[in-house]
Amino acid sequence: MGLFLRWLFAFLLLALTYNPTPWNYVRWVAEHYHQYLSVAVFLGLVLMIGYIIYLRATLRSIGGFGMGLILALVMTLLWVLYDFGLLSLDNADQNTWLGILAMSVVLGIGLSWSHVRRRLSGQADIDDVDED
Repeated sequence: MGLFLRWLFAFLLLALTYNPTPWNYVRWVAEHYHQYLSVAVFLGLVLMIGYIIYLRATLRSIGGFGMGLILALVMTLLWVLYDFGLLSLDNADQNTWLGILAMSVVLGIGLSWSHVRRRLSGQADIDDVDED
């Protein structure tokens, strides 16, 4: 359940930032920043905090190579679905949602990797703490 929730929050973070519907931060700011600049800055900072949490945890747990590997795995799965005729890539909006889905899988796995690794190997990941 924890892995699913971490992925769901990553998906929501990405989808709230940008998606093909009119309901996203980027379009809202483009249309209303002059009226609601303080709200736009506040919401932008909230989204930035979310990205910092996810990206920092993901980079610390799986690194850039791991991020690329997971993204390649998701993209290859989409390629297989396309080759078998189960997925059409003609719709630009659908492709945007697929990109959001792919990136959210990377961030969700990155945030959850320490928990998954601990369950698989029995070893906990810990940060180095400097003791003076």
